[in-house]
Amino acid sequence: MKILIVRHGDPDYQGDCLTETGKREVELLSERMKDIKADYCYCSPLGRAKQTAAPCLKKMGMEAEELLWLREFAPKVKRPEKLGVAWDWVPSDWMQMPDAFDFDRWTEYPALREAHVREERDWVYEEFDKLLRKHGYRKEGKWFRAEKPNNDTIVLFCHFGLEAVLLSYLLNLSPFIMWHAMMAAPTSITTVVTEERREGIAQFRMLSFGDCAHLLNAGVEPSFSGRFRECYMNDYERKD
Repeated sequence: MKILIVRHGDPDYQGDCLTETGKREVELLSERMKDIKADYCYCSPLGRAKQTAAPCLKKMGMEAEELLWLREFAPKVKRPEKLGVAWDWVPSDWMQMPDAFDFDRWTEYPALREAHVREERDWVYEEFDKLLRKHGYRKEGKWFRAEKPNNDTIVLFCHFGLEAVLLSYLLNLSPFIMWHAMMAAPTSITTVVTEERREGIAQFRMLSFGDCAHLLNAGVEPSFSGRFRECYMNDYERKD
């Protein structure tokens, strides 16, 4: 099985919609997606994800099932400097968390416990697990039982923060690694596939993360949403 995780286009977070830049990005994305032979599509209920999915689905000749748990992963956490989403920490803070790199224990930091991040993570894991079981794969410990192995392609239209949580479940990694050491730009595509080297036992392997070839091939620089300033002196780029 192959899973494509598609991040929404450049967002207007206040309006929960796409910017004009985001709409141009999505047009290029849709031209790429029309050639994807998908079997099933699912979408976040948030406006920016639905606006991203709609042109793609039209060109793909597909419909998407809306799933509440594909919304952004955004429990509000009391950081040392401000109240913010669970994944927005400066390096000097999160790198000192004892279990930030631990798949099982990353939610144990006091501020994360206080914000009920583990409960939100468990809910996403449980719902994702149901979807995977529906499509033939059941997690047993750190690997998956291939109950109905298949070559289907599934597309998820969602959000960067949530994407890292989904990948953490598939790859047994702390999402902090992907939140802070990797970047899935707007309209990027991440691809993971099952590998079944022994009958009935599968693992997921990431073939690409944050692929923006549809933008780069058109000479379009991926938008900055989700990134922070490259140099501290760059006042035209965001700091927080």
